[in-house]
Amino acid sequence: MKTVYSAALLTVTFALLVISVPAYASRTDDRIESAARESYIFKTYLKNDDIRIQSKDGAVTLMGLVSEESHKSLARETVKGLPGVTSVDNRLEVKDAPTTGKSDVLLMDKVKSALMFHRSVNAEKTEVNVKDGIVTLRGTAENYAQKDLTTAYTRDVEGVNDVNNEMIVAKAVDNSLPTAIVETVDDASITAQVNLALLFHRSTSFLYTTVTTKRGVVTVGGKARNLAEADLVTKLVSDIHGVNSVDNRMTIE
Repeated sequence: MKTVYSAALLTVTFALLVISVPAYASRTDDRIESAARESYIFKTYLKNDDIRIQSKDGAVTLMGLVSEESHKSLARETVKGLPGVTSVDNRLEVKDAPTTGKSDVLLMDKVKSALMFHRSVNAEKTEVNVKDGIVTLRGTAENYAQKDLTTAYTRDVEGVNDVNNEMIVAKAVDNSLPTAIVETVDDASITAQVNLALLFHRSTSFLYTTVTTKRGVVTVGGKARNLAEADLVTKLVSDIHGVNSVDNRMTIE
């Protein structure tokens, strides 16, 4: 009798486990999909794109159309950093992708993204045009310091041959950088911005780095050839939207 009872108990326990595991997985997938949609990246940079997010047991598939090539990377990097995600299958396509002059269009996307990530410049007021690798910047800068920094960030994007900065300075009397607006940005979005910013800048694109973020504190690991390269990483990361502080643990080769 005791043996029969034990067998019955094991059967019931196993049945409950079979039922509860899919339910738990479903809740995790729902949280992943919701977190992606509510992330800073999706609500700010990708808000006008048509992106569908499907998660199954942590394996995420991204489908739909985006306006720029760089948005595909942004979506992938953001989702990859969410808790519970095991893999990302990026099937996003670029709407109206050009058939000619593609290299200039891709470079323009990289420059726009690089400027968007940095809070000391104003990407919204900066018009970017590219022809044969030469970037022309137009629009309005708050002061000369911001205009010069926009030039510096643009010139350091991998693939840029030269920069013509035709931006108009709105406040010529004030050469200080504008006060950065404090924003609440989720950790996955911060990590995505940092990874792509380091990838796009030619001074850091060849460096092997690891990036993790917790409550706005970014920890950077990896290797740099000298102290100047490590310091540059800290400087670039510190100016990314949402970053509170940087813990640079890179080793010098």
